[in-house]
Amino acid sequence: MRDFLHSEIVAMTDMPNLPDDPDLAIAAGRKLCERLLEPLQATFGRLAIRSAYRSPEVNAYGNAHFQNCGSNERNRARHIWDQRSKDGGMGAMTSIVVPWLVDHLERFPAA
Repeated sequence: MRDFLHSEIVAMTDMPNLPDDPDLAIAAGRKLCERLLEPLQATFGRLAIRSAYRSPEVNAYGNAHFQNCGSNERNRARHIWDQRSKDGGMGAMTSIVVPWLVDHLERFPAA
C-alpha cells in the first residue's frame, strides 16, 4: 500500500494522501492487485508504480496546477479508489513501468 500512496504532488506539497474510506480503497486495490498487477509481476518481474491512489485533494491539486490529473468526477473509482463512480462502481487504477520491457526494448524494433 505504501507504493500506492506515494505521490510526487505529496512530496512537493506535504499534502496528506490518505483515503477517507480505507475499507473501500483496500478492497479496490486488492482487486487491482489480484486481477492485474500480480499476474503482470509473475510474468515480467517487479513492477514500478508511477501513480496509483490519489486523495480527492491531491487529485484536484494535480488537475488545477499541472493539468496532468483528470477531474475528481472523472477519477472516482479510478485514481480515487475510496470513492465510487457516478454509477456506483468500485475501481482502482495505476500507472506502471515494467522494467523488464525497458530492459528488452532492443528486441522489439519500432515498426
